[in-house]
Amino acid sequence: MKEERIMAGKAFIGGVAMVEFKKPGANEPYEIMGSRAIRGALADAGIELSAVEQAYASYIYGDSACGQRALYEVGLPGVPVFNVNNNCSSGSSAIFLARQAVASGMADCVLAFGFEHMQPGALRAHWDDRISPGQFVVEALFKVRPQAEMGIGAPMLFGSAGFEYLETYAASPELFAKVAVKSRRHAGNNPFALFTKPLTVEEVMTAPVVYGDSLTRLMCCPPTCGAAAAIIVSERFARRNGIARLVEIAGQGMATDTDTIYANARNIVGQDYARRAARIAYEQAGIGPEDIDVVELHDCFTPIEVLAYESLGLCEEGEATKFVDDGDNTYGGRIVVNPSGGLMSKGHPIGATGVAQCVELTWHLRGDAGKRQVEDARIAVQHNIGVPGAAVVTVYKSA
Repeated sequence: MKEERIMAGKAFIGGVAMVEFKKPGANEPYEIMGSRAIRGALADAGIELSAVEQAYASYIYGDSACGQRALYEVGLPGVPVFNVNNNCSSGSSAIFLARQAVASGMADCVLAFGFEHMQPGALRAHWDDRISPGQFVVEALFKVRPQAEMGIGAPMLFGSAGFEYLETYAASPELFAKVAVKSRRHAGNNPFALFTKPLTVEEVMTAPVVYGDSLTRLMCCPPTCGAAAAIIVSERFARRNGIARLVEIAGQGMATDTDTIYANARNIVGQDYARRAARIAYEQAGIGPEDIDVVELHDCFTPIEVLAYESLGLCEEGEATKFVDDGDNTYGGRIVVNPSGGLMSKGHPIGATGVAQCVELTWHLRGDAGKRQVEDARIAVQHNIGVPGAAVVTVYKSA
């Protein structure tokens, strides 16, 4: 079966770096942010740009070849450069491709980097003279939830999925508020987080409503600008170049939409394909959810973090309220979820997001995460989704 495929070789994270995320308008240009992250990752690995054999650049707001432009700020290596645009999962898609290149034996040292120079306000379409690629998911939403009200695209899709979860399992909207409070508490120890001020459940619940009757602004991540980079290497390359602090990409799954999107609103925003991607990644890595120490997951809206608990098998279906109330998603509980503060606190510079998740988890598995360090972290999972289109789930192991 396709889901049981095992990669032929191993691939490792040899170096990582990211720049602090900023509000739109307070950021450096994309090519400067991207080049700073690349230089940092190369320095972390202790190698020169000349060692890189391929590069994968992720971003969604920019003209073609922005990847080359950012890389050329560091140097002109003369190697293949691939520009990756896969919606919000662009960064993890770049890592997926880089890992394939190394694990297949096509290359020994590959650069994956992501950046985004975003504009203030809600995401909007930039091409109004052609069909939107997201139109079919909006149409699917109104088929499965005819009572849904029209709203801004992302809050409408993710908010509707959240409301459906509350209805299905008789849960309270405070569940989503408690997730936001936990994430902001974690962010207090993250110097890369944009928002670090603690929140209360009451503050989250009484913030301005952005969709429906209870999806508030403090349940939604802000647009930000930033960059991150990772060096993916083979074992032989690491040995030849003295890279000792390795993190193995032990398993990785990527899945896209099937007809299950017409089953419910939760699948429209990726719960089903995230579950399938997780199954592939766990199978490759030879682990189960019970083995995971730390998770960085895609919390563009707090309802999506709740759905991801179930997609990743961190709790049983309908058990998210208990999982959160028992503190099993934070320090002292079963699994630490989003020790970085997640997208809710860092922001969501789309092309950089998936690579930044990789950076955070690498720091934890190497013991470099400072005050937010997850004690004795050995196995980490990254969950990154894009709607419409893709979920990438990655298992990392300390080497």
